[in-house]
Amino acid sequence: MGQVYLGRSPGGRLVALKVIREEITGHPTALVRFRREVETVRAVRSAYTANLIDASLDAAPYWLATEYVEGPTLSKAVADRGPLPAPTCRGLFAALAEGLAAVHAQGVTHRDLKPHNVILASQGPQLIDFGIARGLEQTALTEAGAVAGTPGFTAPEVLMRNEVGPAADVFALGATLAYAATGRPPFGVGEPATVSYRAVHEPIDVAGVDPALAAVIEACVAKDPAARPGLPEVITRCGVQAALIEDPFYRGLIGRAERVPGAPLAPVSGSAQPADLHHQPTVVPYQGFHGYTPTELAHVPKPRGKKPWLAAVAAGVVVGVGGAAAFLFLPGGGDKAAGGTDDVAGRRPGATSAVASTTSTARPTGGGSTVAVPRYVEPSGLSKDQWQSQYGGCNLAPDERAENLQYSVVPEDGGDSYTSGRLKVTVRLKYADPKPGESYFMSVAVKPPHPIDPKTGEALDNSAQGNMDLGFTSRPIDMYQVYAHPENNGTASFTYPDDFHDYLHGKVYQDAFPVAKAPGDWTVIVLHVTKPQQYATIACDGFHAE
Repeated sequence: MGQVYLGRSPGGRLVALKVIREEITGHPTALVRFRREVETVRAVRSAYTANLIDASLDAAPYWLATEYVEGPTLSKAVADRGPLPAPTCRGLFAALAEGLAAVHAQGVTHRDLKPHNVILASQGPQLIDFGIARGLEQTALTEAGAVAGTPGFTAPEVLMRNEVGPAADVFALGATLAYAATGRPPFGVGEPATVSYRAVHEPIDVAGVDPALAAVIEACVAKDPAARPGLPEVITRCGVQAALIEDPFYRGLIGRAERVPGAPLAPVSGSAQPADLHHQPTVVPYQGFHGYTPTELAHVPKPRGKKPWLAAVAAGVVVGVGGAAAFLFLPGGGDKAAGGTDDVAGRRPGATSAVASTTSTARPTGGGSTVAVPRYVEPSGLSKDQWQSQYGGCNLAPDERAENLQYSVVPEDGGDSYTSGRLKVTVRLKYADPKPGESYFMSVAVKPPHPIDPKTGEALDNSAQGNMDLGFTSRPIDMYQVYAHPENNGTASFTYPDDFHDYLHGKVYQDAFPVAKAPGDWTVIVLHVTKPQQYATIACDGFHAE
């Protein structure tokens, strides 16, 4: 539908400023849908939604401004921390059911409830993105042959008969909580049609979930909409005894959100753009996943309307929108590592490959002992981590937690296309507190959607399971050494494909190939490396290449 900017009012209030994409303003239903979204957000005012602040629907560019909600999405929180404990799930279940009840009380169905559209805020979970919501009396705007919603979270009656009602939101609520409780897509992964088939004909995945919680989830996703419980019954069955914000795990989730930095926000009303601002990113605490969509200043539209809203130089997607997904932007990220050289990843200008003559080297720690320095990463088994754009997340939780980790993968040219050239891969540790002599080696693995033909170096589009290889990896970097030099800001950078290789028996087996060779969902994994074949995932994300 559009792009969303972090903005502020003249008095300093932060807002999410959603602008409809210029290229779809001429579509027969696009403007009607956008106007409906404005009216829906205006009508649905509750403690569980971001309220409408203002809108301009008179002339292009069309835009709406809603309250800015700070916090990670449920998708991001589960990707970072893994499945939520059963007590936290019950509290979240009840709160979202109460929020949906408030929406339904206004005669509106959400129609796209999913982990991406739930922000975990300090005041409780917030429902966002009413772009396809509609009143019960309204007709659908879906094109012939298409079904609005997201595979795996869309109810069977919607998929089969396009029958949309409150019961469909209850189904989506159950599927969303299944994801929160398991960390897995509720009806598995695969092609959208395959996932939708499972939603219609197969049971939901609640393996390992607390039995009482699993029973409520299964009731919500009953195939027959008449068999699903009403939202008041869902709340009762959750048995909540305290406010969700009092739950220690929930407080930990919302405490992980990045604060909005104090960078100036550029005014965009008027006839000219400011000339002294460039493409410096602004960190916006939003979904994720990966979730952060960079926007060049030159592309910031000039909203017209009653109020001169101010838009950020660049912003994240604060409400669900289309477009390529990028990773968390890092403030102050540079290309220098310890020692102030450009050889962050063992990279030389113009280098295309590197051979590791030994598995590791020994480095003095300063206390008379030495630490093994892994010089490369070699696959030690199948890598089942897969990022799927339809869910905006990976299918597996990380092996280890890294509280202080930030990372990004963005086009090096500053554009929004991952196939246009090189990618800049950045990892950063902040607030690290290493003890003398400690090391923490990190590497990044980038793998295409499908396995690679070792003879031709081309991606093979013939794997139903996706790529089970580890992919192309960067040279491990001791992030504690990087962190020890303040000028690095705790940041190390790599360039894909230049700095990435596939290793076999300690030697470069294959150089990485450009993203343009393999359209689809790419997976990016941040690894904690102790030995060349001994590593653990600490973060998993991805991006979609057209």
